Amino acid sequence: MDTQSLRLFVLASETLNISAAGRTLGMAPAVASTRIAKLERLLGAELLHRSTRKISLSSEGQDFLPYAREMIAQEEAALAALGQGQTKISGTLRFAASSTFAQMYIAPLLPKFIDAYPDLTLDMHLSDAQFDLIEGSYDLALRNAVLESSSLTARKLADDTRILCASPGYIEEYGAPEDLDDLKSHRVIAFRNLEPRRLLSKDGKRAELDPKQSAHPLVLNDGLTQKRATLDGAGISVNSLWLVHEEIKSGALMHVLPDYALAEQPALWLIYPKSNVVSAKVRVFMDFLIEHVGKAPVWI
Repeated sequence: MDTQSLRLFVLASETLNISAAGRTLGMAPAVASTRIAKLERLLGAELLHRSTRKISLSSEGQDFLPYAREMIAQEEAALAALGQGQTKISGTLRFAASSTFAQMYIAPLLPKFIDAYPDLTLDMHLSDAQFDLIEGSYDLALRNAVLESSSLTARKLADDTRILCASPGYIEEYGAPEDLDDLKSHRVIAFRNLEPRRLLSKDGKRAELDPKQSAHPLVLNDGLTQKRATLDGAGISVNSLWLVHEEIKSGALMHVLPDYALAEQPALWLIYPKSNVVSAKVRVFMDFLIEHVGKAPVWI
């Protein structure tokens, strides 16, 4: 299978523009369209839906895309093993991450990364909402959860300690809970949903934090908004230490029930579709984040 046609398909799926993808690879628009059509005939499937105004990725194209990227990566690895191939990192890297974490720890590093890899386009999808790595066709993602899917591979970036905290003003008005049962009479801010959270004490005692049993529960789906609401005295919330470590140190927030922590011990993971070969663009960005964020996390 012609890997140049595969590169054209991958670029066209990312830009949703066959002519632009062709120009990137030095092809005239008519040549690019012909090569995509030839690839589709070879595969016996329509990869891209075309209309006079736009193109879109078909369901077959969506399924084929990760395999096309894999074949390109395999070719690059084979050429590298022979001392051939491209020495510069180029193309488009589609990266998904928590908008809150990205604003605090990734955005300040982007100028340095862009200077190091000027031929690489970094296409970032930032949201605190959950997302599907495969369906979104992302090359790499940052996720602060336990890795469950067997179709994904991960490298650990850092620990993600979660703590209960509240503002001094809230504690002054409503008092500090002395045990978990006391939380039933407090305002609890929940993140994304009202599902119970399993907690574990330092002496091994297991317990559960159930926001639905608290007084006046508040549900938010944005980390910075949750921190702002907690700072303003809206209630007690569970926060990642990377989000609130400066406020805890300054006294703007207080660590509530410090003998308890989340039982599942989540971590920050860099995840990507399972492959025998990690593409150069994914590898350099992972290495960059681990070196500048994960090697010595400022919140630990």
